Amino acid sequence: MTNQANKENMTANTVGRLCFRNVNALAPMVRVGTLPTRLLSLDYGADIVYSEELIDIKMAQCQRVVNEVLETVDFVAPDERVMFRTCEKEKDRVVFQMVGYTRELSLSAMENDVAAIDVNMGCPKEYSTKGGMGAALLSDPDKIEAILRTLVKGVSKPVTCKIRILPTLEDTLSLVKRIENTGVAAIAVHGRLKDERPRHPVHCDFIQAIAEAVSIPVIANGGSLDRVKAHADIEEFRKATGASSVMVARAAMWNPSVFRSQGLLSVEEVMEEYLKYAIRYDNHAFNTKYCLCQMLRDKVESPLGKQLKSAQTNKEICEGYGLQEYYKKTQAELQARREAIQTNHNHPNQPVLDGDVTTMHVKFERREYPGEFSPKMFLLEWSRKENLEQPRYETVQRSQDRAFQSMVTMTGKKYRSTLWEKSKKYAEQASAIVCLRVLGLPEGRAGEEYSGLVGKRKREKNNEMPDEEDTTTYFGARKRHLSENPEDLFGVGLQKTCSAWDY
Repeated sequence: MTNQANKENMTANTVGRLCFRNVNALAPMVRVGTLPTRLLSLDYGADIVYSEELIDIKMAQCQRVVNEVLETVDFVAPDERVMFRTCEKEKDRVVFQMVGYTRELSLSAMENDVAAIDVNMGCPKEYSTKGGMGAALLSDPDKIEAILRTLVKGVSKPVTCKIRILPTLEDTLSLVKRIENTGVAAIAVHGRLKDERPRHPVHCDFIQAIAEAVSIPVIANGGSLDRVKAHADIEEFRKATGASSVMVARAAMWNPSVFRSQGLLSVEEVMEEYLKYAIRYDNHAFNTKYCLCQMLRDKVESPLGKQLKSAQTNKEICEGYGLQEYYKKTQAELQARREAIQTNHNHPNQPVLDGDVTTMHVKFERREYPGEFSPKMFLLEWSRKENLEQPRYETVQRSQDRAFQSMVTMTGKKYRSTLWEKSKKYAEQASAIVCLRVLGLPEGRAGEEYSGLVGKRKREKNNEMPDEEDTTTYFGARKRHLSENPEDLFGVGLQKTCSAWDY
């Protein structure tokens, strides 16, 4: 590649976009590449950090949630597991890696929280290959092209991919040239065949040939066993492969300070710093244990290792490292932040009129309504008491992330939350809260003074809410619609769903 071409490509990759030239990157690693490891690697000098590889189908089911207490953005699965957590500190340098790509996955909900999107096309593990993804894609270059072209066209952030080499250099070069033509910003190359493992030597000659054949940045990977053990080795690996950049996996898993230009720190010091991040960002205890065990390596059977393995919570893990005071201090800070946020929520924001709909920034948090009656029931009982028409709900589902938003009509006026919820039930509750707050009525929130609005009316059989069959006769017509075209109220591209009187 000529110097002029190199300069032009460098410019294209640096103006408003993540640059993949001359960088040291933390490689994507299952269970290791979670937020604490990524932040620690950045602290020690990594330029770019990759998330652990995440399966596209699972991510398609996630809801984006802003965690005000932790100051993070979480992508939460239907079972409440946090599949991906990120924060402002890494926003401009984290690459989200996924295994495969389905049209059900809307990256528009994520691309503003990350610096780039990467597709894993080199993982040889069964959980990646069994669906025809990971290293299985290497035998289907047409599918590789289709996936990458769709992503490059569909997202505003740089798109990259990570591959392994093919049995012959000719086939490998043919593949990377096709990949380059899709418009990706860079390509990471693990210099081993898909059937080779870490004990096999890395093929630096293949990576070098690839770097000479394409104009986009090539990121060399696979040197942790015999080539990269300290920061100085990273540059040597770069020179040996002729690559633009280097991606470090296991050497960083064992000691993230491998990115530190001043030299490696002791594993003990690194583990303490890792644990502080794990506590600060509420990392799952089992993931914390796993990452710390990787750093201990052959010392996992030491007294510290045994204590670590027996720990069940982050608090117990901290005891083994003498970080009890740090744990208490951090928990106190998080609790204070939680209480401050709760106080702010008790003074709701001002309603805003959006056309003929009154809107507020309201999210339904189930734990904040511990009583027997939900906000929807409070609104229903108030309408009965005042001899008014019962509330009518219209719910829509957003196609790209399957989130829900509901609007309630009460006395001819419409109310809606500006936030989208993970379920239709929660969306309807949120709209009921908006209506109740605008009308100055109780909503059943924890700590709210008892109003007597509901609770006097007893069911003949028990106190429970009527089930779905009962609601047809108890509440009247079950399916009422505000307009023939709800898209006019909620925006284009939304899927209309039937309203259900489920309290």
